[in-house]
Amino acid sequence: MIVLAIVSLFIGVSDVSLGTLFMPDAAERAQQVMLISRVPRTLALMLAGSSLAIAGMVMQIIVRNRFVEPSTVGTSESAALGFLVVTVFAPAWPMMAKMGVSAGFALAGTALFLRMLKFIPPREVLLVPLVGIMLAGVIGAVTTFFGYRFNMLPSLLAWQMGDFSGVLRGRYELLWFGLGATVLAWFAADRLTVAGMGQDFTTNLGLNYRQVMILGLVIVSVVSAVCLVSVGAIPFLGLIVPNVVSLMVGDNMRITVPWVAVLGAIFVLACDILGRVARYPYEIPIAVVVGVIGSAMFLYLLLRKRPHAA
Repeated sequence: MIVLAIVSLFIGVSDVSLGTLFMPDAAERAQQVMLISRVPRTLALMLAGSSLAIAGMVMQIIVRNRFVEPSTVGTSESAALGFLVVTVFAPAWPMMAKMGVSAGFALAGTALFLRMLKFIPPREVLLVPLVGIMLAGVIGAVTTFFGYRFNMLPSLLAWQMGDFSGVLRGRYELLWFGLGATVLAWFAADRLTVAGMGQDFTTNLGLNYRQVMILGLVIVSVVSAVCLVSVGAIPFLGLIVPNVVSLMVGDNMRITVPWVAVLGAIFVLACDILGRVARYPYEIPIAVVVGVIGSAMFLYLLLRKRPHAA
């Protein structure tokens, strides 16, 4: 992660290198680019990657299904709908208030998905992500309709397409809330792990199942809203990383949280670097790179689990 972060600092159209940072005639411009653009972008990549990966892991524990994450159950789409509503009806509100409304809509969308799961047979493992994808499609269609009616389609496209090219100092700081949610998930790891074993088991151990579920939903909603408002939606990240970590170190959340956070940051840094060098000096949005890699891995996980499910 440290190596990729250092590489990320020195990739870009502007000539920023160790030499230019200390050259008398070019040092001022190079230092400005480094401090205003490159450092905030690298920090945003690491914060978004780790927090979205943790949100995906929490979502999988809550739902008790390995094939779900915020972008496949309607959470991200609900956050986009909330951000659209508050942008249309209260455009003068500060970004913090808009993020709060977006998180509220994300919480409601996730709760709706959990409500729908009660009508799905427990053994239908592969049906759960399919229902989530359909719900996300419906919510996304509603969001697109209102975006069209209010002439907000360009802004809506920017929110739905994760991209770090516009990250500058002063425009990424909300992502630190994602780090706070990650730390909260680590402190609540034992409770969330127990809640993932079912309501009866959780109640028998003396925990309030409803409160633990609400805590998990709040973590997922806040992370989804913060990342959407700051850099846009990044699909499949919260699905791929927790599954890879689970294959390596198991399912104990107390152990897996640091691994998921670090691997999420590594994955996002690597995909962003790939998008920046593939068509240099042009840039491919990270949502496209992660979407291509993530969808392929998603299909692999589905096909890999099918024989065991049978």
